[in-house]
Amino acid sequence: MTIQVENIVKEYSSGDGKVLALDNVDFSITSGQFVAITGRSGSGKSTLMNIMAGLTNPTSGTVTLNGKDIFSLSDTELSLYRNATVGCLPQVSSVLPSLTVLDNVRLPFHLSNRKGNSEKRAHTLLEMMGIATLANRKPKRLSGGQMKRVAIARAMMNKPDFLLVDEPTGDLDTQTTEEIMQIFRTAADDGIGILMITHDLETTEYADKHFLMSNGILNQS
Repeated sequence: MTIQVENIVKEYSSGDGKVLALDNVDFSITSGQFVAITGRSGSGKSTLMNIMAGLTNPTSGTVTLNGKDIFSLSDTELSLYRNATVGCLPQVSSVLPSLTVLDNVRLPFHLSNRKGNSEKRAHTLLEMMGIATLANRKPKRLSGGQMKRVAIARAMMNKPDFLLVDEPTGDLDTQTTEEIMQIFRTAADDGIGILMITHDLETTEYADKHFLMSNGILNQS
């Protein structure tokens, strides 16, 4: 599968007129490809990711999944795209404090009214993340690295074709960063497309391609 971004422009209104966040961005990612995008804060990285996730509409241009413009989808179809085709891992933790680790991971499965055994899949993912023994803990009893693993497992719950990951290692120590990056590398090798926004240049060594975003313009590094 391929997500293709073509001639994407994103403008925001400001008190002084308009701000150009993305300037004719062309970009694609395929299943099994690990792509990293770096750049200064405010350069447009997260805006691009949010558009690819269908969370923000572009001012102009298209985002297509295997040739189908995602912004031509109905609200229900776009929700399904976000639930099944892409798994999103935002920079700010979205793990729900009232749920156990296991139920946090299972949540996307039940939001889409799927049939089957969500608990088995969730346990498998927690094993993959190395935190199976924490299944019944609440998030308040987890470290930052453990929380990140829960979020990754949840993003992978519905077997997405792509993971869109925003600053996954910004608050982690070196060892945990390496462990998290190996999880992404393994996922890509298993066929999931990984798009990672990061400030950490060392993590780009795990990626197949590295792009630099500057003032809304995307170039391969």
